[in-house]
Amino acid sequence: MGKKYAIGVDYGTESGRAVLVSLEDGREIADHVTLYRHGVIDKELPGTSIHLGHEWALQHPGDYIEVLHNSIPKVLEQAKVHPDDVIGIGIDFTSCTMLPIDEAGQPLSNHPELQENPHSWIKLWKHHAAQEEANRLNAIAEQRGERFLPRYGGKISSEWMIAKIWQILNEAPDIYGKTDRFVEATDWVTSQLTGELVRNSCTAGYKSIWHKKDGYPSKDFFKALDPRLENLAETKLRGDIVPVGTKAGELTAEMAKATGLNAGIAVAVGNVDAHVSVPAMGVTGPGKMVMAMGTSICSLLLGEEEKQVEGMCGVVEDGIIPGFYGYEAGQAAVGDLFAWYVKNAVPGYVEEEAEAAGVNVHQWLEQKASIYKPGETGLLALDWWNGNRSVLVDTDLSGLILGMSLKTKPEEIYRTLLESTAFGTRKIVEAFTTNGLAVDELYVCGGLPHKNRLLMQIYADVTNRVIKVADSYQTPALGAAMFGAVAAGSANGGFDSILDATRKMARVKDEVIRPIPENAAIYDKLYAEYTKLHDYFGRGENDVMKRLRAIRSNSQKVNILV
Repeated sequence: MGKKYAIGVDYGTESGRAVLVSLEDGREIADHVTLYRHGVIDKELPGTSIHLGHEWALQHPGDYIEVLHNSIPKVLEQAKVHPDDVIGIGIDFTSCTMLPIDEAGQPLSNHPELQENPHSWIKLWKHHAAQEEANRLNAIAEQRGERFLPRYGGKISSEWMIAKIWQILNEAPDIYGKTDRFVEATDWVTSQLTGELVRNSCTAGYKSIWHKKDGYPSKDFFKALDPRLENLAETKLRGDIVPVGTKAGELTAEMAKATGLNAGIAVAVGNVDAHVSVPAMGVTGPGKMVMAMGTSICSLLLGEEEKQVEGMCGVVEDGIIPGFYGYEAGQAAVGDLFAWYVKNAVPGYVEEEAEAAGVNVHQWLEQKASIYKPGETGLLALDWWNGNRSVLVDTDLSGLILGMSLKTKPEEIYRTLLESTAFGTRKIVEAFTTNGLAVDELYVCGGLPHKNRLLMQIYADVTNRVIKVADSYQTPALGAAMFGAVAAGSANGGFDSILDATRKMARVKDEVIRPIPENAAIYDKLYAEYTKLHDYFGRGENDVMKRLRAIRSNSQKVNILV
């Protein structure tokens, strides 16, 4: 039997990437990126003058299919690999990215008569407009003493499935009524490859309050939220929920023709971008926290028992690696935060000097910021530009920089923003360790670790832990391909378990990033100040951030009425 390959398709916030991977050693043979034609829809619906409110973030389902039609043929062409040698395909997605579909499995936004209703469209993970529903859900769950709540750190996020569904019911009951099922985008795209819809246990567990033993919350709970939701689990959330690594089905003839692959090859059930990165980095046991670092950070840890941890996005049995409880936490603005600063707050002279030096603005700022020692800027920031995911689980919080003066320079602010996200990560690490879950070292993947060495050193110093970096630039896609190979099975040249695939295909760099003791000592002092600000603004002592948002919302309503 000759060399065999699998394809992983990684769906991000702005684009999708297909990667052709060798099953022999996990090497990426070819990759291709397709930018989403419609990008993130957060201002107005395509082809209309319908404006979206603050905290809305939608996407176009056609963009996801275009990735398959465009990028898969391109990687086959680049690698000159025969379709006979590609045995499986797997996909991963940002999550919770959800959509309503009709009885035929098609998005409601494809219906011409529904296209002008924003609720018929895909709601991206960072759609935060369901915060009111999330607040009410959490209050009712706490009043009722629901058993599921502690598994999610005491709060269900507005980013997740149930809050988004409830927002649709409240604001567009006709869309709710026309919906046959609400599904994760990763499950929907997989269904377009196979012709069959199955739900994966990863997103069901982390994003839809599903439990391997208990199932969804009770009918009584959904009824307590809203009588119209009483039968939600049995109707609009119905469908088989299967473990990650399961074969979802086989590639249809129609999709084979569109992609250049062979009909009938194995397609793995959908997965989440961060979660598939864990086996791709060779992590198959406790003590190693994997951080997928991009626009946001998703932090994942394996444990041998189910514990209650503040601010967790969930703990799911077999959710990441079979035989372990998978814990998820996260930070909602990291790369997005740095990009915001470069785009909106950097003076013109920085752009000019960066261009003259032949580097981009991020590189220029990193070089300048690297000159400073910890604490030398005199600044401190809260990293809440997109709310707080863990440990406070509150999208109504906002960012803050303290200590600026007329002498403050752009690179000082930049370094402070990098540090703020590292402090946020330390909060997550401490949430785990204080609850008896070891975090001995950090494993990082995604775009940021490969682009910003200063950032990685700051993270090592702030957390006082060794950091290991993925050897792959496409770690989620590699993980998705690994699951595609597991779906195919050893009889077809793949693997019978994700552990088998990990032994052959996972890769990390030999070089590690170690904390510098003198830096760690100073960051301990800064972190103590960060914690005071974190608790003062984040735990109810001063809700000024929320009051400012309320004033803004009321002002917008007045403007609309005028």
